[in-house]
Amino acid sequence: MSPVTVVVPTYNERENLPPLLSGIFSSLPEARVLIVDDNSPDGTAGLALSLRSQFPRLSVLRRERKEGLGPAYRHAFAEVLRDPEVETIVMMDADLSHDPAALPGLIAARANADVVVGSRYVPGGKLIGWESWRRLLSRGGNWYARSITRLPVADCTGGFNALATRLLRQLDLRQFSASGYAFQIELKYRLWRAAARFAELPITFRNRRTGESKISGHIIREAILAPWQMIWSNQ
Repeated sequence: MSPVTVVVPTYNERENLPPLLSGIFSSLPEARVLIVDDNSPDGTAGLALSLRSQFPRLSVLRRERKEGLGPAYRHAFAEVLRDPEVETIVMMDADLSHDPAALPGLIAARANADVVVGSRYVPGGKLIGWESWRRLLSRGGNWYARSITRLPVADCTGGFNALATRLLRQLDLRQFSASGYAFQIELKYRLWRAAARFAELPITFRNRRTGESKISGHIIREAILAPWQMIWSNQ
C-alpha cells in the first residue's frame, strides 16, 4: 500500500478529471488517489469509476448528496485513515488550479514538516487568471483569519496541502463544524493546536479552465464567522 494518498473532492468536474488524474499519476506513480464525489449530476463519479481500468491506483468514494467541502474531506479522511500504512494525505482541488507537477515538492517537504501548504502568498507564489475582486477577497480573508486565529501561515485558506496522518489520527473529525472553504482554515488551526510543524511551499495557482466556481454567499458568511468559533471553542 502506498504511504501517500491524494484526496480530491468533486462536484461536476467531469471534464477536468482525466487530465487531472493523468497529471497526478505522472508526478506520483506510486500514490493512491481517492475521488470523493457528492453525487455530481454530470456523472463525475461514473466517469471516475470507468477510469479505474486506466488508473488501477484510483478509488472512488460516492456520497449521497452535496454537503460541502468539509463533510466530503472528513468522510474521505476517515476512510483513508483506516489504512495504518498511509503516512501522508494530500488535499487537492479537482479544477486543475493546483498543478500536479508540484506534488513531488510537497511530498519532499513533508520530511521536515507535519503540514506542507502549497502557498499562493509566500515569495514565489503566484495567482493567475483571477479577477481583482477574487484576489482582494482571498488576500483579505487570509489576513482576517490570521489576525483572529494567530495561525503562522500566509495561506490559511489554501487547499493544496500535504498532511501527516500521524497528527490527523489525533483529531476528532466529528468536532469539525465548517462545511465550505472555511474547513481549510479550521483544519490548519486544529493541526496547529495539536503542535503540527508547518512549512509553506510557493505554488502557481491558476483559475479553473472549465466548470463553475463553488464560491457562494453562504461560504463567505461561514468564513467570516468560523475563525471566531475556532478560538471560542478552544477557550
